[in-house]
Amino acid sequence: MTTRPLALVSGASSGIGEATALLLAQRGWTVAATGRRLDRLQALAAKAPADSIHPFAADLTDDAAVATLLADITDRLGPLRGLVNAAGILEGGSLENASIDSFDRVMNINVRSVALLTKAALPSLRQTGAGASIVNVSSVAGTRSFPGIFAYCASKAALDQMTRCLALELAADGIRVNAVNPGVVVTELHRAAGMDDAAYATFLERGRQTHPMGRVGQPDEVAEAIVWLLSDATGWITGATLPIDGGRHLTCAR
Repeated sequence: MTTRPLALVSGASSGIGEATALLLAQRGWTVAATGRRLDRLQALAAKAPADSIHPFAADLTDDAAVATLLADITDRLGPLRGLVNAAGILEGGSLENASIDSFDRVMNINVRSVALLTKAALPSLRQTGAGASIVNVSSVAGTRSFPGIFAYCASKAALDQMTRCLALELAADGIRVNAVNPGVVVTELHRAAGMDDAAYATFLERGRQTHPMGRVGQPDEVAEAIVWLLSDATGWITGATLPIDGGRHLTCAR
């Protein structure tokens, strides 16, 4: 058991999840870091203060695996104070030209697995009670429409509405639920979706024009907001979807 506040961070093997897990550890939290790649989680733990990040490899689309994950975490580390749902994927395509299998994969990971993990974590969060907090990593694509990523936009819009519904459902327990909505952030997300190095470089350069502040974001910038939303400083904020996108959500399609 840990005497420091405990947070579970999904998608912690890369990108925003990785940056959040590391920042939480540096700010005095104990972190249960989960993802599919145990080697990446172990490398993350090695970069953090001693005994602050604990790797738990798991497939969050598997109901039994999620139940086992929560049992293992709470048995070893105690009740959760925070949950960060940062796991997610992107697959391109319109409704017409993408396969339904692709649509199912995106919705399964970006929406269903969040619901599954959150539901499994609720007994532990309720054990902590008032002060517990959930932060979902959504996207500007949840609030704005973009062509060519139909399933991704739909999944993030669903996640935003899930955030608001859960905020109402859990308010009486003192558990807050918020989301962050990043614009383009330099992570593995787009390359994992199939962009080669040249296409990705072009995409990032284009981001200088599509984000009013003239640049794309970094994972640490989103992590700072997530850690803030988990903190007591935001104890009266719930149901918010916070843009972290250099003003991208304010623009029209271009």
